[in-house]
Amino acid sequence: MPSLHWIGKEKVINHHHDVPFKVLNKHYSFNADDEDHYHESKIIHGDNLEALKALLPEYEGKVKCIYIDPPYNTGNEGWVYNDSVNDPKIRKWLEKTLRAKDNHAIAGIGIDDLARHDKWLCMMYPRLKLLHKLLSSDGAIFISIDDNEQTNLKLACDEIFGVTNYLGNLIWRKKEGGGQTDKYFVTEHEYICAYQKTEAFIWIDDLRFQNDKEFNKNDEYGDFKLTKLEKWGSSSKKEDRPTMHFPIQNPNGLEYLPIAPDGSLGRWRIGKNRMESLIEKNLVHWEIRNEKSIPYEKTYKTNLSKIKVKERSIIYHLTNTAEASKSLTEIFGKKDTFETPKPSSLIEFLIQHSTDSKSVILDSFAGSGTTAHAVLNLNKHDGGNRKFILIEMEEYAESITAERVKRVINGYANKAGTGGSFSYYSLGEPLFTGENNEYLNEAVGIDKIRNYVWYSETRSPLLNDIHLDHPFLGKHQATAYYLLYHAKEFTSLDYQTLETINIQADQYIIYADNCLLSKEFLLTHHIIFKKIPRDISRF
Repeated sequence: MPSLHWIGKEKVINHHHDVPFKVLNKHYSFNADDEDHYHESKIIHGDNLEALKALLPEYEGKVKCIYIDPPYNTGNEGWVYNDSVNDPKIRKWLEKTLRAKDNHAIAGIGIDDLARHDKWLCMMYPRLKLLHKLLSSDGAIFISIDDNEQTNLKLACDEIFGVTNYLGNLIWRKKEGGGQTDKYFVTEHEYICAYQKTEAFIWIDDLRFQNDKEFNKNDEYGDFKLTKLEKWGSSSKKEDRPTMHFPIQNPNGLEYLPIAPDGSLGRWRIGKNRMESLIEKNLVHWEIRNEKSIPYEKTYKTNLSKIKVKERSIIYHLTNTAEASKSLTEIFGKKDTFETPKPSSLIEFLIQHSTDSKSVILDSFAGSGTTAHAVLNLNKHDGGNRKFILIEMEEYAESITAERVKRVINGYANKAGTGGSFSYYSLGEPLFTGENNEYLNEAVGIDKIRNYVWYSETRSPLLNDIHLDHPFLGKHQATAYYLLYHAKEFTSLDYQTLETINIQADQYIIYADNCLLSKEFLLTHHIIFKKIPRDISRF
């Protein structure tokens, strides 16, 4: 397979491991019913690379849909590469190419910068690696991009997500006409590069595109349509598919066979196992036609929620950037609040086809907060409980991103509010300090330390309600985990502390500052001792 190479790749390909793990500090909750429940909607202010890593303990493998709208690298943008890479060669290169010499100011990426594509890839690659970790096995990522980096993005995603998981490159018509800045062709489109995590992903059919007139019958379970089960004619005879000619029982208890009006033997549209399943689930409906009971398959609207369909690759039926700007003007009551926003209908379209009503949706280049707007609209439309996570590093994270979400929730102009809630966070202190992350930062608090240790061992969030002073963290796959830690006290694993170990398990992993028990004793009692902070994993 062809591979992509650029200046600095060897230094950033695993850079996400070197990114410091920082805790998330909650500032407030807006319209939240329960401020402390897991998988709440979040808006995070801070560098998106560090914020993505901070989300791992709670959300690794749990995000159903990711939408990002990263810098397009047109040469007219002010984005900068601001990651800290601890390698002398690449730091020297970054310093030389990314920082302006006058006043040591950070330099934006200019159109005459011959290395700007390398810098863009250096910025994107570690972020894509962390996004891949956060994506669920049945999830998908959608990335807006234009011609400047579309080819490079595709090759980078092929490496990270896998060539076989490429779903396609959607073409979205962003405007009509214009083109004052275009040299030869008026560029009316952008791309949305789509990848699944694994083949478990299903593109969900949207009932709005179904013919509602077909669902003309209903019962206590909802609206349904009928599909004929019998087939006959020149290509549907019994001799053509003899295994699909078998009797079923009609409502009168008599055998019923697929027989054509002329008396010839036909066949069923489905096989015997499928037929038995429909009968067992009460999905065979007997309709009276010409004084005769005819069997049909019942299909409810609700049963169409997950059907693989072929979507058109050109998205032309959704609103454009002009409408998106108009929507922002309505929300904030003034023009030019945010440059080049995406329309919420575009992101609604992607979310609606790729999530269910309880999914988590992530946008790590949040901008004006369009993704949250889309999620809230869908929740209002179908009564869902989707959660959003937005990450925005710029200073407008609260004044524009969060403020927009507040106004959408409460209502704006003449539009009714969607309802909903979120909590606002910023990036806090790193969990480890020191030149080589050799020290545990006690200032982050025992709750953050407990969560981190549990996640580093189990790759799952810590959900128990045990008091923070209790050493027991939880039990996972027959192993009990204990953290003997006090910020201002030295802890030892000894016979006295063993008295607090009262959970039955096949194995025990116990963290402490020191161990006074012999190796033989630990082995006999299935105890693994881990020293704080040396043996706490860094990821």
